[in-house]
Amino acid sequence: MVIENPIIKGKFVKRINRFLAYVEIDGEVILTHVPNTGRCKELFVPGATVVLEKREGKERKTLYELEFVYKGSKLISIDSQVPNKVVFDNILRGRLKQFNGYDLIEKEKTYENSKFDIKLSKKDEVFFIEVKGVTLEENGVVMFPDAPTERGTKHMVELKKVKESGMRAAVIFLVQMDDVLYFTPNVRTDMKFVSALKDAIDAGVEAYAYCCDVKENFIDIKDEVEIKI
Repeated sequence: MVIENPIIKGKFVKRINRFLAYVEIDGEVILTHVPNTGRCKELFVPGATVVLEKREGKERKTLYELEFVYKGSKLISIDSQVPNKVVFDNILRGRLKQFNGYDLIEKEKTYENSKFDIKLSKKDEVFFIEVKGVTLEENGVVMFPDAPTERGTKHMVELKKVKESGMRAAVIFLVQMDDVLYFTPNVRTDMKFVSALKDAIDAGVEAYAYCCDVKENFIDIKDEVEIKI
């Protein structure tokens, strides 16, 4: 995925709520939109170098979208809309072999009480996929979630139901950075999610993790990452 709009670097100043933060650009402190409602405490630290996308529009309250954060020398995509777009695009292009061979590829389709990110189907098979973006990294280990997620737990329970109904089901953890060791669910933050994930996998739900090639105006899937549970 390439960002076509102009980009600019700045210095992170302060997050004021889930959706807004102050960033210093060329000596001026400017209000920017944060497209991620997660905590991201290890990323949103005063003085961190950030990469902003300039988006103009009559309906926008801010001119800039905070897209990437440098954690030391590691560039991390923080936009929570990016994982779905990147995974969907890679499935369309046939770059993820586990998801090839389907006639119909659709976004945001509902099964019972949950809306899943992607639905694949062919004559005799239906496959529901949920995508989770991963931005939390510690010493090369990446984890999800970075905050308790009732919605995430619900998705794991529903994926298990999908599988038990005779369909394929999968969760994809898209690691929004490169150079990681492995992925593991975050037991310190949300044990309910971890338990639901384990139950789903034990029931036959597939789990995959991929790291990404990330540049200041670009992100795409690079390699599959080992999952340790």
